[in-house]
Amino acid sequence: MIQRYSFLLLLLVTAVSLIGFLTFSSQSGAIDTDQTATYNQAFRSGYNIYALPHPENLEFAGEAVPMDQFDVRERFDRELLVNTYWQSSTLLFFKRANRWFPVIEPILAEYGVPEDFKYLALIESGLMNVVSPAGATGFWQILRGTARDLGLEVNDHIDERYHVEKSTVAACKYLLDAKERFGSWTLAAAAYNIGNARLGRILENQRVDEYYDLFLNEETARYMFRILAVKTIFSDPAASGFHFRKEDLYPMVTYYNVAVDTTINDLVDFAFTHNTTYKALRELNPWIRSYELPNASGKLYEIKIPVAEEDTESMPDL
Repeated sequence: MIQRYSFLLLLLVTAVSLIGFLTFSSQSGAIDTDQTATYNQAFRSGYNIYALPHPENLEFAGEAVPMDQFDVRERFDRELLVNTYWQSSTLLFFKRANRWFPVIEPILAEYGVPEDFKYLALIESGLMNVVSPAGATGFWQILRGTARDLGLEVNDHIDERYHVEKSTVAACKYLLDAKERFGSWTLAAAAYNIGNARLGRILENQRVDEYYDLFLNEETARYMFRILAVKTIFSDPAASGFHFRKEDLYPMVTYYNVAVDTTINDLVDFAFTHNTTYKALRELNPWIRSYELPNASGKLYEIKIPVAEEDTESMPDL
């Protein structure tokens, strides 16, 4: 008898649950339908994707871009769309550029390299100390052998490809050599991506002397257009839909330099001696790659020491 009552009770509970579920599903369906209609209406009225207008005159480092060629126009359009509508990535470009362009621009000017090349560093690395699958490193994505050829120190303890100022100087040297060899800044930029020797062979094989007339691999074919797209967006951010305040951008870091011409056996102790931490030291001096700085040759290094804003007045005289 108890078993029978238990069975009947189970049937009753199941029936009530089923009725409740069907009633809830019916009501939920009605609510979802109303919400979906409201959402779709708001979406259609408030979210729009636009084709992007092109600048009337497009140039790189004073050299005109032949936008009358359909493939040139369409390749530029692709990169302009990608960089405009990948908003998070491009907004980070603006934020980092506020910190690093003021460092890079004077070095380019000092070496006579057009300012447009700051966008080359931007598309190479996003102004981050990244390492490519091929081992290219730093803001300017320089390979180990090339770095040494350009005068940068690269070993287990020091890698000056991570030194923004010194790597920018190295990039200038490379670009100036490529410009002298190929005769244009546009080809110099392409050579930076593909290498002088390889670009020379391609130009010879195809018997042309303009970047825009070359048939190239995917990466190098897109290279100049990525630079041009970012330059276009940076020239008028609001026109491309980017809005930000000055305080939204990353500020330059305040620091002072400490000159060192001897071995530092313990950089943690060195950091503490200068009222900072090893982490802060490495973040400001990413070219330091270990816990020590051997220096048997007595080479002069300048190590940046961060300064808190409230301590600015007590900074050493520079």
